[in-house]
Amino acid sequence: MLSSAITLGAALVACASAQSQDFDAGVPIGVPVAGNYTGSLRPQIHFSPPQYFMNDPNGMFRAADGTYHLYYQYNPTDIVAGNQHWGHATSKDLYHWTNQPIAIFPGAEGEGIFSGSAVIDVNNTSGFFPNQTNGVVAIYTLNTALEESQQIAYSFDGGYTFTKYANNPVISINSTQFRDPKVIWHAPTQSWVMVIAYAQEFVIGIYTSPNLKNWTHASNFSHQGLLGLQYECPNLVSIPMNGSTEPMYLLQISINPGAPLGGSISQYFPGTFNGTVFTPVDGVARIADFGKDNYAGQFFYGIPESEPQVSIAWASNWQYSQVVPTGPLEGWRSSMSLPRVNTLANVTRIGYDLISIPYDLTPVHDSVLAQNNSLGNGTVLLDYSTLDSGALYFEANVSNIPKANATGTLNFTFTSSVTGESLRGGFFFGGDVPFFINRGYIRGFDNPFFTDKFSTNNLITNGQFRLQGVIDRSILEVFLDGGERSATTTFFPEGDLDQMSISTAELNSNMTVSVVVWGLKSAWAAEENSNGTVIGNNTMPSNSTMRRRGMGMYGMA
Repeated sequence: MLSSAITLGAALVACASAQSQDFDAGVPIGVPVAGNYTGSLRPQIHFSPPQYFMNDPNGMFRAADGTYHLYYQYNPTDIVAGNQHWGHATSKDLYHWTNQPIAIFPGAEGEGIFSGSAVIDVNNTSGFFPNQTNGVVAIYTLNTALEESQQIAYSFDGGYTFTKYANNPVISINSTQFRDPKVIWHAPTQSWVMVIAYAQEFVIGIYTSPNLKNWTHASNFSHQGLLGLQYECPNLVSIPMNGSTEPMYLLQISINPGAPLGGSISQYFPGTFNGTVFTPVDGVARIADFGKDNYAGQFFYGIPESEPQVSIAWASNWQYSQVVPTGPLEGWRSSMSLPRVNTLANVTRIGYDLISIPYDLTPVHDSVLAQNNSLGNGTVLLDYSTLDSGALYFEANVSNIPKANATGTLNFTFTSSVTGESLRGGFFFGGDVPFFINRGYIRGFDNPFFTDKFSTNNLITNGQFRLQGVIDRSILEVFLDGGERSATTTFFPEGDLDQMSISTAELNSNMTVSVVVWGLKSAWAAEENSNGTVIGNNTMPSNSTMRRRGMGMYGMA
């Protein structure tokens, strides 16, 4: 959660708010905010808010019935940051989302419900849930002009409505730069563990608790990796290491500003954790994404430690997130990244690499639109102008790459048949094997911080190269060699991109290439009414008890 950006956003909405004494006038309680998902820039398989401004993912967990809960930083009153609430959506497959009513509201003007996390208190350690095993506790930062303190709220109905704890805050250190708690359960010590950012001290604090109410400071992790101007949105997660049965942990820290490409980015540290102290394997700063639009990622609580961990990140950058054209054109700003499946592996010279690939896309697969299993030096062309979603999955596999003196290129281009704009990317098999993305030929957004070119190096170690990608109207994500490297890139064309080419040239004679392109189905179309509006879940319980709990979102119970 970016404190300075929220201050700017609050200033930008001040004029609108001043006309009403009710800072949340018009914000619905107990029913979702409705939204139109038919805009030409609106992603169809990436989550985006129904209206207005969204940033960090918050409170993500998977319930016992398999439902994924995504909360997010949300301003339901304007298209810039400020007046922060916790928006809420649920899904069974991480692509088809149902917008839910806003989950947690600020209690007074000038308050913000900043970033945090949520856990399922199966054993009722908190004492809130004597008669159930699915009680949910949200842990978040309450931001005011005087302090950032850590507070909790609890939910009897599985995370749909919350009651704020009467004895909040649960941690207060009299600081305005102390935020973004992420809590996990540490089974070996039978305790809750929190990681939290002392943002401008470049410190991640580690706290422990038996009951989510009483917290004890255990240790600090400080001044590691890229510092930027502040640490934010830490995550600590137990994560499988490919080829090993030893337990590993990953500590992810977001920085903003100060990313190598400018603005905000996330970095990660593999290591071990004994319940109170995190020890990294080395001092290397590892970047999770070589694009510019992947920040504040969070891992879902409730995924067994033995399984690959699932994450979602905010697909934007604080340098320009509040001025991108989706706001004035379509009334919303920011989407989330694809859900990603994550493990660690030793695949590069540095080692302990975060391997990230898209979560199973089968629920949104439509049909194969293009395929060539023996492309050689050639081109696959595709006109997808009749594909309603405008979303594609594409994959290219190159084999028999020689260990020495490899040559040739693999390039892809997405073009608008109306405006001639294009989004480009590609890989060079010789030299230092660079891969690039170029959004500089897209003309719908001009900003000095909207860096237009990105690149990375991808060494060939086994004679093969694999490119996977998803394009979704205004966002591109690519994954190299099974997720050893990945990039998230937003773009805002004046005309719909509706033509695609994948081409190879000057490859060594024995190299083979296969290409496949799938059309993807809109995850929102089935929810749209006759006007193209997605209403969301309007079936929340309406009994008086539920209403009282909902009002607890404003006060304390």
